[in-house]
Amino acid sequence: MVKLGMITIGQAPRTDVAPIIEKYLGGRAELVQVGVLDGLAKEYIEENLFPEENDYVLTSRLINGDSVVMSRAKIQPILQNKINELEDQGIKQILLLCTGVFPGLKTQSSYLIEPDHIIPPAVKAMVGHRRFGVIVPLMEQKENLKPKYSPFGMEPCFAVASPYKNDLANFHQAANELKDKADIILLDCMGYTEAARDLVSEATGLPVILSNAIMAKLVSEMI
Repeated sequence: MVKLGMITIGQAPRTDVAPIIEKYLGGRAELVQVGVLDGLAKEYIEENLFPEENDYVLTSRLINGDSVVMSRAKIQPILQNKINELEDQGIKQILLLCTGVFPGLKTQSSYLIEPDHIIPPAVKAMVGHRRFGVIVPLMEQKENLKPKYSPFGMEPCFAVASPYKNDLANFHQAANELKDKADIILLDCMGYTEAARDLVSEATGLPVILSNAIMAKLVSEMI
C-alpha cells in the first residue's frame, strides 16, 4: 500500500486530526505519523524551544493533549530532520501538518506538501472579493500571518481561539468578532476539528473553511 508521511509540529500520533485525513484517504494509503516534538518532555520544550522576542510563533499539541508554544526558528532544524527520516523510509509524499510558513524546507526526491503554499491561493479563489475572516490559535499570529495572504490581495480580519484549549467561550467570542466583519471564515491551523467548524458556522451563520479538510481532500486526489 502507498504510504503518506504526515509530520505534526507537535507530537504524534495526532488522534484529533488524523481521522479527518484518513476519512478522505478512504483506505487508499497508510498514514505514517511523526512529530517534531516526539520524545520531548514539556519542560524541555518550554526551556529550549520557547519563542524569543519577535520570533515567528507556533503552537501544537502533545500526545497527552497539552498545548505548547514554540519558535519556528528553533524547531525548523528538527522538522527538516523528520522530513529526512521519512525520505529514508522510502516515503514519496509527505504532508506537513501545519499551516505556518517554513521557508527553505527541502527534500531529495519526495514531494513535500506544504499547506501554506496551497491554502492561501485556494481560499482566494473561494473568497473572491468578499470579506474574509480568519481564526488563529495565538494572538501573535494576527500579525505573523498577514504576509501569507497579502500577496493574494487579501486583508483578513483576525480573531483568536486555540484548538488546543477546551474553551468554547473563546470560539464563541471569535465568532462574534467576525460575524459582522466577514462573509466567509477560515480556521487557519491544522489542529481545528470539524466540531470547531460546526460551532463557528452555527454561531455566525457563515461558511467556514477547515484547513485540514482542504488539505485532506487535495492530498486524497494524489494517492
